[in-house]
Amino acid sequence: MPTADQLLAKLYALRKDYADDPEDETYLALHHAFLFVSYKMGEFRTYLDAENKKAES
Repeated sequence: MPTADQLLAKLYALRKDYADDPEDETYLALHHAFLFVSYKMGEFRTYLDAENKKAES
């Protein structure tokens, strides 16, 4: 599974792909998901660690 930083980078790249129409629902969803995850990186890392442990067992 990708790291939290890799997933955040992917959200950023996807958001840039849709940036030509800032009112598009896809852009808005990606934009707000990127902002939320970037503000909550500690919690996101904790979540991914737990998911990785589930997948390993």
